Amino acid sequence: MGGMVGQKADDFGDSARRLLARLRPARGRAIAVLLLGIGSVASVVVGPWLLGRATDEVFNGFISGRLADGSTKADAVAHAEASGDSGLADFLRGLDITPGQGVDFDRVGHILLVALLVYVGGQVLGWLQGYLVNDIVQVTVKQMRTDVEEKIHRLPLAYFDRQPRGELLSRVTNDIDNVAQNLQQTMSQLLTSLLMVAGVLGAMFWVSPLLAVIALVSVPIAMFTTSRIMKRSQSQFINQWRQTGRLNAQVEESISGHELVTVFGRRKAVEDEFDAANEELYQSSYRAQFISGLVMPMMMLIGNLNYVVIAVVGGLRVTSGALSLGDVQAFVLYSRMFTQPITQIASMANLLQSGVASAERVFELLDAEEEVAPTSVVEVRGAAATSLATTEGEVAFEHVSFSYDPAEPLIEDLSLVAQPGQMVAIVGPTGAGKTTLVNLIMRFYELREGRITLDGTDIAAMSRGELRSRIGMVLQDTWLFEGTIRDNIAYGRPDASEEDIREAARATYVDRFVHSLPEGYDTRVDDEGSNLSAGERQLITIARAFLAQPALLILDEATSSVDTRTELLLQQAMAALRTDRTSFVIAHRLSTIRDADLILVMENGRIVEQGSHAELLAREGAFARLHAAQFAAAVV
Repeated sequence: MGGMVGQKADDFGDSARRLLARLRPARGRAIAVLLLGIGSVASVVVGPWLLGRATDEVFNGFISGRLADGSTKADAVAHAEASGDSGLADFLRGLDITPGQGVDFDRVGHILLVALLVYVGGQVLGWLQGYLVNDIVQVTVKQMRTDVEEKIHRLPLAYFDRQPRGELLSRVTNDIDNVAQNLQQTMSQLLTSLLMVAGVLGAMFWVSPLLAVIALVSVPIAMFTTSRIMKRSQSQFINQWRQTGRLNAQVEESISGHELVTVFGRRKAVEDEFDAANEELYQSSYRAQFISGLVMPMMMLIGNLNYVVIAVVGGLRVTSGALSLGDVQAFVLYSRMFTQPITQIASMANLLQSGVASAERVFELLDAEEEVAPTSVVEVRGAAATSLATTEGEVAFEHVSFSYDPAEPLIEDLSLVAQPGQMVAIVGPTGAGKTTLVNLIMRFYELREGRITLDGTDIAAMSRGELRSRIGMVLQDTWLFEGTIRDNIAYGRPDASEEDIREAARATYVDRFVHSLPEGYDTRVDDEGSNLSAGERQLITIARAFLAQPALLILDEATSSVDTRTELLLQQAMAALRTDRTSFVIAHRLSTIRDADLILVMENGRIVEQGSHAELLAREGAFARLHAAQFAAAVV
């Protein structure tokens, strides 16, 4: 149960496609982003051509001013040929000049004004594009967080048994934040860069097909170099985020167990473990960034070599009259603009890989196997889905077998019946299967064989929500959330009235210590309840179960963390709570279950004895041995 359907660690393409698929709900805004990008790129592409025209106006005017007024361009060309300077003749033949005219500054100013307006318009379109991209990314990541949150609540308990809490938190927070950051940085730039490559390439072929072909020679070289580097660095980025999760898990454990670390003098050992995890993260991060960092220098080198070749060939074309100086100037700018988006795409390679690596880890969580739906179990067993109108409280195990690992059976062929209203105590050594037994009642795990019934109805035919709404649970580890004492008591029944809350508090003796607090029931507690004693926290969790008024009770070491006086008070409250309710109590202190209607003694997943407290002592079996061991320990 609960296995993860993960992707390959280097499955960049599949994870990238899944990430892009999450942008589909924003396809309308994405089209707007595309159109704005086209407009922005068009303005940038037109700019160099306009500047080239301005350069031609200035240069042609300068040359015209040096020629005799009243002559013609043909006269100037003929004079150059007569002088034997064929190169100058070809050069003049390629110019658009009128001898003696000079520079037309009004026309130059008009061209520059148009260029300015084009560039400003392009910037405005780019700003609008960035605004829409930000909206798309934030909405997409918000939905991803929602999907992860909902997924967590559908995962079986077995998933959390195998998954360190810090690692899970890293996926939910760090990885999703990294996806958001990388989408934000790359989505707009990547789109703009791709459009820029297409637009500039078209402009270059329009200006000079020969120079355009020369510029294109660098593209396959750049793509080959980038792909080789990306392939090697992708696995390093996956490892980087995996090590980040492990480090988070180690830090979370050391912080949550800070008191134990201090008491047992384990500070040096914890620091050594942290240093080792930190070193692993450093090494993986260093390798990922170093390898991906090779892309930019390589692209700059290829771009500079391409620039030199274009400048030389372009200069020769100008002297031959095949191109104007403005055309070469525009083409040089285009070559820079052509190299720049390719360089940007290459520089985004490490961001893309890091973001997709994080997305892959999030998708692994979203692909994890969920709890089996009730309908699936019903179909397998050929039954019909059932809803109970009322609950009497009879719980029966019929030949139940279960194991966490198929190779290591835990519970084998277990059968028992708990009658309505009975207090059923479960005792046994650690690892005997006590907690597993009640987890099966809650359907935290699915059975391998057999079935469990509630009032004769297979619980597998009931929805988990319906089943668990009829069960109240008090765990050994008290769980409180950040809020008021009132909120914590009403957690299982948020619509409870103030009087109902106070009644539950009085019945479980919470009311007694709450009155001593300055803010009473409005006293705020943190998620660990560190401003309350262990006994007070336990009382609040019991009050929570009392208020929920469940049909079944599961008490897992419910009084193991309180003092003797408080325990006596709780016994009275629990007696009232258990009235007319079937209750399963797990306790290592056998003194708390003397009044149990039925005691189940478990060893190695099997019930080896069952009966009342007196009956089991009289048999002098497993229960008697446990009882004698506790009595001897108490005397010592």
